[in-house]
Amino acid sequence: MGSITELLRNQSDDVWRKIINHPFVTELFSGSLPLEKFRFYITQDYNYLITLTRCQALIASKFENPTVMRRVLELALADVTTELENYNKLLNALGLSISDVIKVRPSPTNTAYMNFLLTTCALGNPYEGLVAILPCYWTYLEIARYHANKLNSNPVKVYRDWALVYLTPEYAGIVDGLRAIIDEASDYLMRDFDRLLSIFRQASVYEYLFWDMAYRQEQWVL
Repeated sequence: MGSITELLRNQSDDVWRKIINHPFVTELFSGSLPLEKFRFYITQDYNYLITLTRCQALIASKFENPTVMRRVLELALADVTTELENYNKLLNALGLSISDVIKVRPSPTNTAYMNFLLTTCALGNPYEGLVAILPCYWTYLEIARYHANKLNSNPVKVYRDWALVYLTPEYAGIVDGLRAIIDEASDYLMRDFDRLLSIFRQASVYEYLFWDMAYRQEQWVL
C-alpha cells in the first residue's frame, strides 16, 4: 500500500485529469490563452493566496508538537515568499498594482472555495486542514510538469515566467514537505480515510472550478 497522500491522489485521478487538461491550463502553457483571462485569474488569485496563508496559520496553531508546528509555518513562509514574489512581478508585467487587485471582488466560485478552506481549517483537525490545502499545491506541480514541454514554443513571456516558478526545486520541496507531514501520520490517519478523501476530492473539485471560473471570467449576477 502506498502513502496516504498517494492513495488520496490516486482516488481523485478523475478530477485531476480534468484539471490538468482544462482549456485555461492548456492554452496558458501553449501561449494561446487570451491575456484578459490570465489577468482575471491573477486578480482573483490574490484573495485566494491571502486566505491560504490564513489557513496555514490556523493549521499550525492546532499542532501540539512544536516541531510539526514549525514545519507547517516554514512551508507557509516558503510558499508566501515564492508565490507572492512571483505575484508582484506578474502584476508589474500586466500593468496592475496591489491596490488594483485589493479592490477586486472575489468571484462566486472563489468565495465558495475560500470559505470551504477556512471552514475546514478552522473547525477540523490540523490534518484535515493540511489535506484541504494539499490539492492546490500539488496540482500546480503536476500541471507544470505535464505541460512543461509546451513552454519551449510559448511566445508569451509572462506565461512562461508564471509557469517556471512551479518547475523549480524550491516549489517541489514545498509540495514534498507538505506531503511528508501528512504521510508521517499515515497509520493514525488511515482510520478516518473516507473523511480525508472527501475533503481532498472536494478541494480538488474546487481547483478545477477555479480554472473554469477564470476561463469564463465569472461575475456575480448582482
